[in-house]
Amino acid sequence: MIIGRSVGETSLIDVTFISKKMPKVGEYVSLNYEGKTILGMIESLVRGSVSLNGEIYDPETIEKIRQIEGEDYYIKGHVKILGDIDDNLRIPRTPAPPGTEIKIANEKILKKIFKVENSLKIGNLISQEDVEVKVNINNMVSRHLAILAMTGAGKSNTVSVLIDGLLEYNGCILIFDMHSEYSGAKFENGEINIIEANINPIYMSFDEIKSLANIPSSAHIQERYFRECYKEANTIIRDGTADTKDFIEIMKNILDKWYNTETFRDKDLNAAEKSRIMDVINKVEDLQNKYSSLLNINTGNILSRLKLGVANVLDLGQADESAAEVIVSHILRNALKARKHFVHRSGTSYDKSLAFPVFFIIEEAHILAPKNRNPKSKYWISRVAREGRKFGLGLCLVSQSPKSVDSDTLSQANNMIILRLVEPQDQRHVQTASESLSEDLVKQLPSLNIGEAIVLGLMVKIPTLVKIDEFKGRTVGGDLDILYEWNKEKKDLENRIKEQEKEYSDLGGDY
Repeated sequence: MIIGRSVGETSLIDVTFISKKMPKVGEYVSLNYEGKTILGMIESLVRGSVSLNGEIYDPETIEKIRQIEGEDYYIKGHVKILGDIDDNLRIPRTPAPPGTEIKIANEKILKKIFKVENSLKIGNLISQEDVEVKVNINNMVSRHLAILAMTGAGKSNTVSVLIDGLLEYNGCILIFDMHSEYSGAKFENGEINIIEANINPIYMSFDEIKSLANIPSSAHIQERYFRECYKEANTIIRDGTADTKDFIEIMKNILDKWYNTETFRDKDLNAAEKSRIMDVINKVEDLQNKYSSLLNINTGNILSRLKLGVANVLDLGQADESAAEVIVSHILRNALKARKHFVHRSGTSYDKSLAFPVFFIIEEAHILAPKNRNPKSKYWISRVAREGRKFGLGLCLVSQSPKSVDSDTLSQANNMIILRLVEPQDQRHVQTASESLSEDLVKQLPSLNIGEAIVLGLMVKIPTLVKIDEFKGRTVGGDLDILYEWNKEKKDLENRIKEQEKEYSDLGGDY
């Protein structure tokens, strides 16, 4: 079906057209010229009237002209050229001649383009609902993904659709669950595996435990005592000579010994040195109060708890930001090391390494990879983003505040699913991070409905406006029903009062 013709100057990458029919933004069109069939996408539309221009300031005059003119308006649209349909979507070397017919791309062409082997269905085209949209799993996982949207736009549903689709392929997914949304999830294609948020300290780096103890790098003497104490505690645990299972308690006993015997490494301590050891003791006591449940010498390497074909959920709902940052950096650091060993078969322990690829889903990416701070989690997320592709480690960054996510990390995500975004700073930040997101597509972000998304990157052949499938299982990602919660609390209180009255009455009392 012909909807219009190109006008004005055309280029290799875009065409302006005039139409009398109203197409849809996101709809695919075809242009035939010089023996080629070129695919394009309508990225913007305006409706106008030659007679009713912006120079008329009298509403009555406008009404009279409208009555005479009737429906004699025009549609002006902008088409982004996507490539030659018969030449693997290569961009043509010559622009379309002015006056070239613009036709709606037929369903047969689109189904051919969106046919992907080893793929995962995420939804259907917004403009042509009969056409399924599938993404290339290898490109999605190895080249990383960002799912970005304002609150309530459909992020959790999108993540759940992807997880369920990957489980169908026996995938290994690890979800860093910042708000305990997935602990009670139900997926059609696999079970969930809850992983407790604890780490065996013998597998931790010194920087990780120092971060938990809140010892700044500028406090060199405190850091020296803490480092020596940490090394000695590790030795005691590995030798099996500890009289307690609490790693932090072992550290505290070592520091107490130095303080009370007034010697450190066979050297006498002066009052200033003892004061600094006491400062470290206080830090360790704070560490014990806040994070004793996090450090567990009876648990194995946290990576050994990952399973294939299930949704592995690391529940961080009860962890504060500092603990979450340490746990995430610890897992990513060890996963990258393990996969390097496995792929290169280096060292003697490669057979104990992570023997399969992993797709990490990082909820609240603006907390774990923030723009204006430099926690260790941000460093290791960035490292995996740069190097993980070679070793079978993929990232999915999920955030409702894209402007707060580190721009370098975000730019490493070569695939994006962008749902509704209204805040201009979020829009600009995402556009800066993505080479494929045009100005016209950015303008469409505020008008997307819940569950609608712009999908682009290496996992799809062309930028696509998609209605994401509705997840059929169960998660807790939606908003709370506030009125229900209030009424539930009221009813619970009334029931408790009735029970108390009954108990009092049964005892023979006169209430």
